[in-house]
Amino acid sequence: MKERLLEAWDKMLEQVGSWLEKLVVNLPNFVLAVIVFLLTYLASRYIYKLMLNALGRTSIQHSITRILSRLTSILVILFGLFLALNILHLNKMLTSLLAGAGVAGLAVGLALQGVLTNTFSGITLSFAKYMKLGDWIETNGFTGEVVDLSLRTTTIKQIDNNMVSIPNRLVIEHPLKNYSVTAQSRVILTCGVAYDSDLEMVRKVVKDTVVNEFEVVKDSHDLLFFYTEFGDSSINFELRFWIDSTSGLEILKARGEAIIAIKKAFDEHGITIPFPIRTIDFSNPLPKGTQE
Repeated sequence: MKERLLEAWDKMLEQVGSWLEKLVVNLPNFVLAVIVFLLTYLASRYIYKLMLNALGRTSIQHSITRILSRLTSILVILFGLFLALNILHLNKMLTSLLAGAGVAGLAVGLALQGVLTNTFSGITLSFAKYMKLGDWIETNGFTGEVVDLSLRTTTIKQIDNNMVSIPNRLVIEHPLKNYSVTAQSRVILTCGVAYDSDLEMVRKVVKDTVVNEFEVVKDSHDLLFFYTEFGDSSINFELRFWIDSTSGLEILKARGEAIIAIKKAFDEHGITIPFPIRTIDFSNPLPKGTQE
């Protein structure tokens, strides 16, 4: 029993001595690896602050700016870790880490496919020039102001002050109308007048009213006025004019103001906007053989 204990003790001492010998031999590499890792860690913090300042000067949302800066910092730290392992001649461990990261990344990617799609779509929208915070947009059947743009969703505030969050993937894949891209928007208004109206006078009254109501419309040449059809109870026309606008809400306000002004002008000039009327004719005699 005593001999076995002594034999085990000798083997342990031999193993510890072997470790100490390897430590002494590899001490310079170990110190160098630690220094390299510390330098890359400090560099990652500096790069994080640098990217925060650089991206903060753009129109990218602050939350996305922080995430992108943090991801860049993590990549720098991983690079330093792999470099330190290579200095220590732990190539097999480095290969195992890379293989494990690849398998894990594939598994996570398949499990979170929808989330990752929205994330990459969010990054794309963050750098896109055709949409930014404060823009008035219409997409996926919703219209409103862009109030938040995260890595997962785009949030817009509608006219009724309700918030709608739309997955970024849907914003990328479906048509998007941005009312804030151009400085002017066109207002389109349709109406009808009675058949006994003086159509030349109606056109002049409508044009003069819009010119007087909206300063941006310089004269009647900036207006487009068309009679479009003979309706069931009216002769219908369409009016088009431009206003200074960057949102759909301003277009609605302008259309409402134009309706009020045109209705008032029609009342002053005796122009009638008819409503559907049904006429029943009782003058025809009853067919023969029909009892009264």
